[in-house]
Amino acid sequence: MAGRDLRALFSTNDRGLASAEAFTNRQLQWELVAAALTGHLRHVTDAGFDVEDLQCPRNNIMVFHGVGGIGKTTLSRKLETALTGGSQRPAQWDEPAWSGERILPVRIDLARSAGTDFEHIVLTIRAALAELGRPLPAFDIALRRYWEHQHPGESLEEYLRRGGLAARFGEALPQQIQSALADVAQTLLLPGTVGSAIGQITGSLARALREHRQTVRALAGCARLSDLLEAEADLEALSFYPHLLAWELAQLPAAKKVLPVILLDTFEDVGDRTHRDLERLIQRVVWLMPNAFFIVTGRSRLQWADPALQGQLDYTGPTAWPGLVSPAAVPAARTARPDRGRGRQVLVGDFSPEDCDDHLVRRLTRDGQPLIDEEIRQVITDRSHGLPLYLDLSAMRFLELRRTGHTPAPADFDHDFPALIARTLSDLTADERHVLRSVSLLDAFDLTLATATAGLAHEAPALRLIERPFVRESPFGLWPYHLHGLIRSTVRGADDQADDRWSPHDWEQAAKRALAALGEQWQAHTGRNRMLLVGCLRQGLALARDFRLDLGWLADAAWTYVSDSVWEPLAPPAPRHRTTTTPETAADALVETLSTLARRQHEHREHTADRLNAVIATGLLPTELHEMAVYYLAKAQRDLGRSDDSRHGMQLVAAGGGRLAPAARRGLAHLARLAGDFPTALATAETLGWPGRHHRVLGDVWWVQGDMDRAAGAYEAARTEAEQHGVAGERATSQAQRAFVLAFSHPGRADDELDLAQQLLSGLDLRATTLTTQIASLARDAGTDSSELETRAEALRTESSVAGLLPTQVTLELAMCFHHAVVGADDVVSATISRLRDLTRNGDYAYYADIARFMAGLPLDGPSPARWLDGEQPTRRRWRHLVTARREHHAPR
Repeated sequence: MAGRDLRALFSTNDRGLASAEAFTNRQLQWELVAAALTGHLRHVTDAGFDVEDLQCPRNNIMVFHGVGGIGKTTLSRKLETALTGGSQRPAQWDEPAWSGERILPVRIDLARSAGTDFEHIVLTIRAALAELGRPLPAFDIALRRYWEHQHPGESLEEYLRRGGLAARFGEALPQQIQSALADVAQTLLLPGTVGSAIGQITGSLARALREHRQTVRALAGCARLSDLLEAEADLEALSFYPHLLAWELAQLPAAKKVLPVILLDTFEDVGDRTHRDLERLIQRVVWLMPNAFFIVTGRSRLQWADPALQGQLDYTGPTAWPGLVSPAAVPAARTARPDRGRGRQVLVGDFSPEDCDDHLVRRLTRDGQPLIDEEIRQVITDRSHGLPLYLDLSAMRFLELRRTGHTPAPADFDHDFPALIARTLSDLTADERHVLRSVSLLDAFDLTLATATAGLAHEAPALRLIERPFVRESPFGLWPYHLHGLIRSTVRGADDQADDRWSPHDWEQAAKRALAALGEQWQAHTGRNRMLLVGCLRQGLALARDFRLDLGWLADAAWTYVSDSVWEPLAPPAPRHRTTTTPETAADALVETLSTLARRQHEHREHTADRLNAVIATGLLPTELHEMAVYYLAKAQRDLGRSDDSRHGMQLVAAGGGRLAPAARRGLAHLARLAGDFPTALATAETLGWPGRHHRVLGDVWWVQGDMDRAAGAYEAARTEAEQHGVAGERATSQAQRAFVLAFSHPGRADDELDLAQQLLSGLDLRATTLTTQIASLARDAGTDSSELETRAEALRTESSVAGLLPTQVTLELAMCFHHAVVGADDVVSATISRLRDLTRNGDYAYYADIARFMAGLPLDGPSPARWLDGEQPTRRRWRHLVTARREHHAPR
């Protein structure tokens, strides 16, 4: 269903344009309302239901709350029309189970602009019930008494006409009130006109009720009527009159029975959290009319179930309002789908991308076709984060651009609307607005972080802010709260015209406070909390980059990040309006360095080298972090087979004596091993200690000698040492290497070792190490089905080549040589040796071809380039023994 959009209609001279206020989905909300009303009807028709029971809990209310612009008012209007009659119900809304019952929807707009006061609320409910076609004497007499006291000389009929209620509901109410008074006057045998005798009528009626006269037995069942007629006829008394209305509704004959559904829209304008006078009166109406059902729409959830409000409101606590209670672990205000049987506080969620597109397709049309093309709709949908108000503002912008003669393009809609800021800030206190702007700098936050970023000494404003619907909660996240995506980007990026808008200096100071607060959270955590480290780094790097701040604690955090060799994705989103990707600050350069190190697990090492070269060329990083980039560039160059360049970088870092100097010396030992200079590699390894990962380097030297047991022992020591230091990446890498060498010498033990390696790799992003375990499984299976092994090997060849990992490529070919030697496939061994020569043409790993010949029992075709630790022949015997042992392992028993 769609109505005419007059704003759009009067925004263009294009008479062929069709503009509609498109209503999209909200089927879940309808299902919840239908289920709640069905349950309420069952409750009020139960034999035990007593409309005068003022103590039993109330479950006659449902709250739909959400961020401004999410479509709450549209939902309220659609609910009103759907409840009016089935013919007006949106097509996607199912027919309710109570379709045979008489439902009377009464929608009341509580927006300040509507000027609705409490008198108007009460009169609206009664005016709507005028369609029953009969007086409601208990209420009508009390109302007339109130009116004569509070509006002497003013006609109720004229008031209803002036306030629009007569036009909306008809003019029957004054006559019904007059009829009620006449009937009572006649019953009490009172002389004179009704109008002049209102005080005499109510006084006489009260006395008659107390004296239990038979003449007023029709009203005698209303136990509290006499008290209300004798009370001072002021606003406080008026707020209790709805009890009389509820009682009258309960007396209706079955043919006249009706369920009022009162829709209270824009509830946020009722008042703020410190001034609840009107809210207290409205709550009284809800409590005193248990046979009516209330649907509230507003920006915040109702707090009536909070015992802390005792004294500010009449009825508070979870016992009074069980449906308004938020579960402690995951508040109902934050959950996607509330418990239908209990939770009555429902967050109105964002549109899905499909709903956004459907809305835009039907929003502006010409000749039955959407005016906004698909590419522009996609940009608007992406920027909207599902907020309907943004979609409507974008549609108006589309018309505005056409009106000025500009053909709308996708780039025109990468746009922030200041109107969203005004809508968001309208009902926030000054402190809450300050906190909102502060936390818009953060991807996620907790109360401590929000308060520190705002620079406040107390958490109260942040506590109030997190109750707002534009603050979403992820209870199991590192920081539990985050802003709605569009609200955050708008607060950060739109032209803020508010009186208390921030200057660029204000934003910079808040960014400094946020960065400092993140650093304090990270540094205060004494344990090794990897999730906290990554979260603080990701947010801190974005702040330092966007506001050109000094690195401070980020440098130490970066070192902690790389020390574990885990490589979680780290790069924060790119700044929205930045036109260049070239680093301009130290923070830019650090972001690029760390994100490159993480991405290298998923891209060719050539890309890694290019990116690190670009960072190094800027000279923006401080000395130690510059050495980090140089060291990892040298590692990438080694993987690419550029040993001379790698050696140069490792020597620079080793000579600098910084944090990576031991690792650089390990890198030099690896380069010596790659060149076949095993004595130098061994001598260097023995000087490295834990910082240089000495045990793992020793294992790397021993296994190429064919001494698998000694290598396995070294790798086990390396794994144990890594466990003691809490370095997960090193622990997994050492275990993978241990599984690899034992796969050659002890295939029966390799299964358990590989299982442990896979466990240790869980949650880590180590591409080369993962490939090592897969190559180990090939070595373990050497001597079995050749076709199956070759299929697995081919897949690994492709993956290793795509990654640009020369060490993995040559190790894979060596493992396959082992298999072919075991099965005696000399021709395939020769082909594999040829591939090894092609891969090692630059001189690194050239001795792998010699090892392949050792395994196959073939002579060398020239002097070996390697300096074997105990000579060529002992090495040849060890490698050949591995082959013959595997043949015996597979021999028939």
